[in-house]
Amino acid sequence: MNSSQIRTLIFVVIVLALLLGSRTGAEFAIEYQWWKEVNQVQTWITMVLYRLFPTILASLLCWPALLWAHRRGTAFAGVNTANYSIYSKLVPIALLFAAISFVGSSVDHHKVMTYMGSRGVEMSADTWHDPVFQQGLPFYLFHLPFYSLVLRFLFAATVLSGLVFWISGRGWQIFEKVRTFKASGRSVEEFDPGPSPLMLQGATQTSFARILASVGLITLAGWFFLQRYTLLMNQHAFMSGMDFLDENVTLPLRWLVIIAALISIPLVLTARWKLAVVALISSFAANAITPSIVRAVYVRPNELMLEKSYIERHIEATSEAFGLSQRSSEQSFGENSQQESLDVNEHATLVDNIRLWDSRAFADTITQIQALRPYYRFADIDIDRYTIDGKIKQVMLSPREIDVNELPAEARSSWINPHFVYTHGYGVVMSEVNRTTDDGLPVLLIQDAPPEIKIPDIEIQRPEIYYGEATHDPVFVNTDQSEFDYPAGDQNITSKYKGAGGFPINSLPLRLLASIVQADYNILLTGYMNKDSRMMLYRNVSKRLDHLAGFIEWDSDPYLFITDEGRLMWMVDGYTTSDSHPYSLRVRQPEFSQPFSYIRNSVKATVDAYDGTTTLYVFEPNDPIIKVYQNLFPSLFKDHSEMPQSPRNHARYPAQMFQVQADIYRTYHMRDPEVFYNKEDVWEVGKSLFGDTGTAAPMVPTYIVATVPGETEPEFLLMLPFTPRAKDNLIGWMAARCDGEKLGELFFFQMSKQKLVFGPNQIESRINQDQDISKDLSLWNQQGSRVLRGDIIALPVGESFLYVESIYIQAETARMPQLKKVVLAMGNRLIYEDSFEEALRELSSGDDVYLAASQTDSRQTPVEMGQTKTERGSSAVSQQYLRGITVRVRKLRQQARQLARELEEMETDLAR
Repeated sequence: MNSSQIRTLIFVVIVLALLLGSRTGAEFAIEYQWWKEVNQVQTWITMVLYRLFPTILASLLCWPALLWAHRRGTAFAGVNTANYSIYSKLVPIALLFAAISFVGSSVDHHKVMTYMGSRGVEMSADTWHDPVFQQGLPFYLFHLPFYSLVLRFLFAATVLSGLVFWISGRGWQIFEKVRTFKASGRSVEEFDPGPSPLMLQGATQTSFARILASVGLITLAGWFFLQRYTLLMNQHAFMSGMDFLDENVTLPLRWLVIIAALISIPLVLTARWKLAVVALISSFAANAITPSIVRAVYVRPNELMLEKSYIERHIEATSEAFGLSQRSSEQSFGENSQQESLDVNEHATLVDNIRLWDSRAFADTITQIQALRPYYRFADIDIDRYTIDGKIKQVMLSPREIDVNELPAEARSSWINPHFVYTHGYGVVMSEVNRTTDDGLPVLLIQDAPPEIKIPDIEIQRPEIYYGEATHDPVFVNTDQSEFDYPAGDQNITSKYKGAGGFPINSLPLRLLASIVQADYNILLTGYMNKDSRMMLYRNVSKRLDHLAGFIEWDSDPYLFITDEGRLMWMVDGYTTSDSHPYSLRVRQPEFSQPFSYIRNSVKATVDAYDGTTTLYVFEPNDPIIKVYQNLFPSLFKDHSEMPQSPRNHARYPAQMFQVQADIYRTYHMRDPEVFYNKEDVWEVGKSLFGDTGTAAPMVPTYIVATVPGETEPEFLLMLPFTPRAKDNLIGWMAARCDGEKLGELFFFQMSKQKLVFGPNQIESRINQDQDISKDLSLWNQQGSRVLRGDIIALPVGESFLYVESIYIQAETARMPQLKKVVLAMGNRLIYEDSFEEALRELSSGDDVYLAASQTDSRQTPVEMGQTKTERGSSAVSQQYLRGITVRVRKLRQQARQLARELEEMETDLAR
């Protein structure tokens, strides 16, 4: 390579470095601006240092080893590389890049970070310890992964050094032979590279090779020493953790390999390679063969007897790891489950909060009547509770967000519209859960834009939604372009942003950096920016939290609530997980990024929908993982006691974690190791129907307002029923409390096995078999419409259960379900009526039932909700009187129809 070629190469390298460096530098600068916006610059610096420092340190350790290996290889080949000036200059650089590349792919900075963060952290006195080695849980969560990482790195670096030694030595040997051969002028066919192109003759006799092999043996011994602890995380067919075979056979054999590796070190150093190889192969063979023989000859014929104590450890550890043994209680339920009527006065709060609207049906309906424009969407339906008229009231709430992909093609093609104009959603829709209009549509408490609020207990000061579930693209606010706020008839109302969200982008350098990062030159060239302009990044709530605290597993379902100050705010549950809990079952859930054997709902985050203010609150202060993160990032987290009362009132137990715990509990409620081993009493989640498929599917956790057995006050709960495997009768149910200081408490209720209590799918079967119901369903499905069945809801009432299922009818040409019928079931009774009030009246032994309205009329029509309270009707007394008359008339009509059918059947029998 001549000097001209070298200069060209250097020029190309410099240009590439500048291009890569400019983007990296731009990303770094914009990241700084964003972290400054969220007031977490120190957190960001700590994260960057923990990403860079381990890589730099390991590279500085690895590079000299590779240089040494190269020099020993060339020395072995008898070559003086000083005679090759270009080679001698490029090799150190190449080896440095090789070291950095190797380290970058092999060093897990997160394990290094958590290990360093765990040092000096005081753990709770009741921290779990394993029953074999008596090591605390932090050892398995932080220390063991770090030690394993160090040993893997050392072993890999040893192998890489050996590879460099071989390439250098054998490569130069062949090169010198080729050079000598070419100088001799002989033909190519006469060339002889030696015994084998791959063989480095005599290398094992060098001191370097012996030292390298000794280091490898030390790491091998250390690795098998740590493997003793990983036996506690083995996954077996019927349990997890160390079983009889592991403790009594595999564990001693681990020591055999350790001893063999340590004995082999002096053998290798004295060049007695064959003895070292024999010792190692013998120990490996014993590890591979002996456990299989012992399992077949001794363990399998006596498995249950030998494994009982290990199964007990597994059950206890799994329950602890998944939070089933802390703040929880088990009790019997349904000893007096023959109740078939409902005392409305006694259970007034429950009755007033029975949810008639299935989330999916509600989403379709409000999309039709409240989307206002095609580009608005209701991404999710959230279930929450508010205090309305001094009482707890369950509601359904959904934010109205903008989906820029649904803009008209002409508007979507403009770069300005998605970045400057259509920047935010607007308002929410809120509905009572148990009331409908005469047309079978939901009664809306909050609707339209600007928000029309029907209850004085709630106000909305900031309806704009800049941060949400459907917001993805960056936007620019405080520009010279007005933003679209909401539609008003044929006109659009515009606005200007008045908050502190985003970071300033008021200078040409910042705009240049942003354009490089976003790969969008329009940011630099647009003329709409001014000195007050701001750029909003990471507007999607989930992505925002992932970027801020990606080491937390964030719930896939953020939910919106309205604060007492009238702001829209998101709450997201965060989980700390690990796959390193000894004796615990390792599970994989689609909502989680990694398998795990330990989980805690350690964090709840709030994100302001208007300015993006993000706050993380710790709700599991005794969790070892969150303790480490608090030690690493002290400014990132606040204690749960610092959460203001308004968001605290809307904190709830997360359904995602509850589902995981339910999946565990349906097997791990079996405490007896023999019953567990034989899987004699495995449960299943209750099944229900939805839609028109007729296929039963497992129920999902349901938020309800009910009274916990043994308590007197109704509260917001999350519950899920269980049935025996391959059967449909109710066998148990699980509930989580959501209110106040009781948040996080779990209840497990088991039904008496001597009494049959109908399960959800059995109620579905009874509905299908009812002649009146099946006749109506068949009729409606044949008239240009189709029937949708909502999820069945199971509600504990005293010692019994009340089941509620809503039946909707939907036209084939439009997705706007309307509530048509309500089914209530309790004990052996099945009630099928036109309205919830009628069904409830029938269930309550004929007593007149009038549902309390939240200062709105239950028969109002959503499209006419602009009426005042006076315009909507007469006094409450008159309304109740008219409703009572209506209920009685409908009941008489039903009785008349029944008598007519019986008379027709009698006439048919007489005719025969």
